[in-house]
Amino acid sequence: MRASTLRKLEFQGGSFDAWGPTAPGYPPCRVLTGPDFQSVFNRQLWASNAKLINYYMIYGQRRSGTSWGAIPFHGVYTSYDYGASITESRELTTKFDELKRQGIFLRSSPEFYKTDWIADSSTGLAISSSSAAFITFLQNPDTKAGFYIARQTDSTSTATTNFKLNVTTSSGNLQIPAVVPAITLGGRESKVIVTNYAFGSSRLVYSTAQVFFAGTIDGRDVLFLYGDSSQAHETELPLTGTPNPLTHAQSSVKFTAGLTTGTTIVGFESGIEGLVTVWDSDKQLVLFADSVTAATFWSPVIAGKAADPLKNFWGIGSNTSILVGGPYLVRAASISGSELALRGDLNTSARLTVIAPRSIRTITWNGDRVPSDVAASSGLTHTGGFVGTLNRAPTTQAITVPKLGGWKFKDSLPEVTSGFSDASWTVANHTTTNIPLKPYYGDGRILYGCDYGFCENIVLWRGHFVATGHEKSVNLSINGGEAFAASVWANNVFLGTSFGNSTNNRNILEETDDKFTFPVGSLKAGKDNVITIVQDNMGLNETNGANPDTSKSPRGVRGFKLDTGSFGAWKVQGKVGGYTGFPDKLRGVFNEGGLFGERKGWHLPGFDTSSWATRDLATGLPGSAAGVGFFVTTFKLNIPQGFDVPMSFTFEEPFGQPYRAILFVNGWMMGKRVGNLGPQAKFPVHEGILDYRGENTVAVALWAMTPNTPVAPNLQLVVDGVFEGGVGGVVTNNPKWSAKGRQ
Repeated sequence: MRASTLRKLEFQGGSFDAWGPTAPGYPPCRVLTGPDFQSVFNRQLWASNAKLINYYMIYGQRRSGTSWGAIPFHGVYTSYDYGASITESRELTTKFDELKRQGIFLRSSPEFYKTDWIADSSTGLAISSSSAAFITFLQNPDTKAGFYIARQTDSTSTATTNFKLNVTTSSGNLQIPAVVPAITLGGRESKVIVTNYAFGSSRLVYSTAQVFFAGTIDGRDVLFLYGDSSQAHETELPLTGTPNPLTHAQSSVKFTAGLTTGTTIVGFESGIEGLVTVWDSDKQLVLFADSVTAATFWSPVIAGKAADPLKNFWGIGSNTSILVGGPYLVRAASISGSELALRGDLNTSARLTVIAPRSIRTITWNGDRVPSDVAASSGLTHTGGFVGTLNRAPTTQAITVPKLGGWKFKDSLPEVTSGFSDASWTVANHTTTNIPLKPYYGDGRILYGCDYGFCENIVLWRGHFVATGHEKSVNLSINGGEAFAASVWANNVFLGTSFGNSTNNRNILEETDDKFTFPVGSLKAGKDNVITIVQDNMGLNETNGANPDTSKSPRGVRGFKLDTGSFGAWKVQGKVGGYTGFPDKLRGVFNEGGLFGERKGWHLPGFDTSSWATRDLATGLPGSAAGVGFFVTTFKLNIPQGFDVPMSFTFEEPFGQPYRAILFVNGWMMGKRVGNLGPQAKFPVHEGILDYRGENTVAVALWAMTPNTPVAPNLQLVVDGVFEGGVGGVVTNNPKWSAKGRQ
């Protein structure tokens, strides 16, 4: 790596989305950072001579990837789809297409790994015929291969900019293109114009068409160029070897004697769609396609020596690859004797195009032999080419999922009923804390969940006091992070809910300070009374700079005070076992909270709900009360082997209802739905969590935060896509309910 090269970590591969009804959601984030953004800004990093680049993120996943439905950081909801190139439901997007075009170019261009930054349009590089085009010149100091990276001078411009470029080549100084009218930037677009560029043992003079693949396949130098079908493109290169006659010559591909002896200028007129064979000889194969067609191609690595643990890593364990066009996804390619075995996915029937060693006589797709279209194969290339058809199975149309129903219900907030005993709960009596943010008011006791081992998810607090009959209210300052909520009861009487908020990052409330008034008759004079707080922990703050204390968030109660009198004991309960002693080590520390049903394991498959009431989830809690209830049902799936079927649970009722729902699938917490705030209503759940060929358990802990207000969650299981192929061999590991370790 050159001393002048740069690295860029966590470059913008998408965008986070904030809480709130005005948040755009991830699809608009995917548009904002879409293929045109990637074209311009990723290549601008290249123009800066950055050689170590990390994109954040390529796969949009659930929060933090391993925390399941719980939220470790409060600024973002359950999903971390991020508008990434691969969606949270594992579907490829047009952003992935652009990354693939860029990635295969980089892999094909070892001369680009070592470049000197020469100059750009802001430092006196005056080589473009139009000032609207901004040019950066990088050059390999050893081979003199040149890389001219072009973009709009105004990176926000959507104009069409046409220009010519004065470049330095091994043949001298040239103005390019020489035959087609111009190089074109169509709006937010960036290009790499190469000079003296090697592909295998050959070296082209220049190309205004973009390089998709360059290398050697079976001893032949292969160059695969591409460009927008609405634009004209050009390359000059030596065409060597004994040519094979082209079966389907393209009238829109023009050949002209080159500016250098022994070279040919090939012009690609606008309007070309599909794959075109430009030159086919015993020494070279040159291909051209429009940008969309190029994105349907893959270049899987053929593994190196079997004993090499790095055999699948390009440039380390293998330098052999092939070209495969057509399938939605190519997962793997291997060669055994004269057979090429391809494995991957189809989202529709596809024309399969392969460039591979000439020794290949049989090609299989997911184990099935693919018949060859002999005429089309010979039209592609006389040696090493294959064209066939991959037909998606008719079974695809019959894949369905059941409508969720048959819900069983049980109340999950016995803590507000008379006679409930919290004797086994943790006494909250600490008077010191490592958390730097101290309580606002109270009597000196610390009521922060983390101080008692309850850092995650819902935590319950119970404050006891003997009433005199003169108490009118209680003040509570509660901290739960952005978009949190806390509901409060005096004995069995609901007092209200404190709502944290975050409306697309404009109205952020991490904590509240509210007065709750006691209704007449809610307290028992001379007896023990209990204030019960159900508080949601939405995750901690991030560490800000070098100060580690900034992530030590005071989640819990930062102030408690009766208008007259004082509290006795405070008790606290989070998930069973707290931070270290929780029983479900497989599902992990973030999987459960402190709700009664969670502590009992009602969310786990195999828990007996036969004695529970039958009640549809869409009817909410009985009597439209505020509180918490558990709804559980089971359903069966029968997805055929050999299919990848991404699925999601979606809440389909109108937005704005004042409830929270914790979604469990086969015991795994897979989402936190905040119905009054949003925006998330869709929760992808993958095979492995879901049993695609067996029974599944779904549980919803429904927390209604306002009484006498419609709370009617309409939860459904939907299919996001059907892909023939899949990973295969996915196993489930969803331990069933056991009384061990449960309260």
